[in-house]
Amino acid sequence: MQTRILGSTGLRVPIVSLGGSPLGGVFAPVEQSEAIRAVHAAIDCGMNFIDTSPFYALTRSETVLGHALRGVRRDRYLLATKIGRYGQNEFDFSAARTIASLEESLARLGVDYFDILHCHDIEFGSIDQVVDETIPTLRQLQQAGKVRFIGVTGLPLRIFEKVLARARVDVILSYCRYNLNDTSLLRVLPLAESANAGVIHAAPFGMGLLTHQGPPAWHPAPQALREACRRAAQWCQSQGLDLARIALQFSAANPRIHTVVAGASSVAEVEANAAAVKQPLDDQVVKSLQGILAPVRDMTWPSGRPENQDA
Repeated sequence: MQTRILGSTGLRVPIVSLGGSPLGGVFAPVEQSEAIRAVHAAIDCGMNFIDTSPFYALTRSETVLGHALRGVRRDRYLLATKIGRYGQNEFDFSAARTIASLEESLARLGVDYFDILHCHDIEFGSIDQVVDETIPTLRQLQQAGKVRFIGVTGLPLRIFEKVLARARVDVILSYCRYNLNDTSLLRVLPLAESANAGVIHAAPFGMGLLTHQGPPAWHPAPQALREACRRAAQWCQSQGLDLARIALQFSAANPRIHTVVAGASSVAEVEANAAAVKQPLDDQVVKSLQGILAPVRDMTWPSGRPENQDA
């Protein structure tokens, strides 16, 4: 699989990485044995950067992934997890909880270190605390050899602008902001590049919006966005096209985004994702889809504290 260098980290990452949330059954029930096979298939095909979090299925994603990685040489994969978010409304960005969470994740995954440790969904916390307490704690863990690089994640783009103006992080992880329907992540890229921060984009399928199955019931997207994505899916079906495949190709095609984290919980999904990015992107199809999605272009949803929302 094609690779890119993740900012100034020196890490060579595949253009499509494995997102761990589906491994825990976040989108649909998953047999652990199939999830384990999916992880092995991803590593074997070069999709060897894996992203997870204790929040995903309330630690089940990390637990299943830990079972899958047993016996796999540590130099065969890159691994990222997160601290700070532990439930739908459970957030704790304190130094003490950060250190404890890291140790819990190391134990669940059966590893001695993480390649990247992210501060998860920071828009739900105080940016002052993230900058003044959490990030320095992550750097201490880096100095202790528990993590190689650190980052921050979230939905509103404003949080990256706030953090990058005040602190140094190695990586930012944005989700749902460089898709067929929303390319607003482009506004943050110059700032990330000037800070030499690697850029990870997650949820190229819009957490189910850009699929023929549609989003799960819990999806926070407004109705207008849901309906526009459904029309895009219907158009793809009428043309014999797979919307999810095109969505992944689109997100992965921009070289300024170093890797796209795409969730998968089966061998078939892993293989489909790997195959998709080996095919050229059809610009005319993208133009047609973006025309359908134009009425909801860059439409998103609230996430986090009011002061951390995009203007």
